Amino acid sequence: QVQLVESGGGLVQAGGSLRLSCAASGRTFSNYAMGWFRQAPGKEREFVTAITSSGGTTYYADSVKGRFTISRDNAKNTVYLQMNSLKPEDTAVYYCTAKRKYTGSDYYTGTRYPYWGQGTQVTVSS
Repeated sequence: QVQLVESGGGLVQAGGSLRLSCAASGRTFSNYAMGWFRQAPGKEREFVTAITSSGGTTYYADSVKGRFTISRDNAKNTVYLQMNSLKPEDTAVYYCTAKRKYTGSDYYTGTRYPYWGQGTQVTVSS
């Protein structure tokens, strides 16, 4: 089992920045690809970004490209989501996810990730 704990959410004005962190425990962190998904009230969960186990490749939803950056520190068992130029439509609960490497190249589908954190709220005010 992999346990994931997110932190860093909060309230920020449009145009501002936040950095989310996700601390992993339970298994060898470097064996897992990591992702972030989000869900806004009344909307379906959507992919935000993902990073391979080595950190060598990243993937982004078009809606966040150029504004969000995912990174990981395998020595600290932590993945980060730096969010800049935030917009009100970024308001959502953000979830950290994990899947073992070599389990397929689909990083965009939530059901491919067996491990999920409890989520952290991000609210962007206009």
